[in-house]
Amino acid sequence: MNTTLIIAATALVITSMLCLAGLRAWRGWLDYRKLELASRRGPDAKEDVGVRIELAAVRERLKKLEAIASGVEL
Repeated sequence: MNTTLIIAATALVITSMLCLAGLRAWRGWLDYRKLELASRRGPDAKEDVGVRIELAAVRERLKKLEAIASGVEL
């Protein structure tokens, strides 16, 4: 009876350890894939929006300067 209980407990512990090791490996692989995809994607979308806003402001100023240069009042 004791031998059977010890074998069952040992098998349960070994199975738990293998499952935890597999889970940790899976999470590590997912983190690796996230980093790989992030490096392919390039700059963040937030930076892209900021650049677009700046470009729009520069274009607006350029239009105003061209209008002033051509003598048209705004």
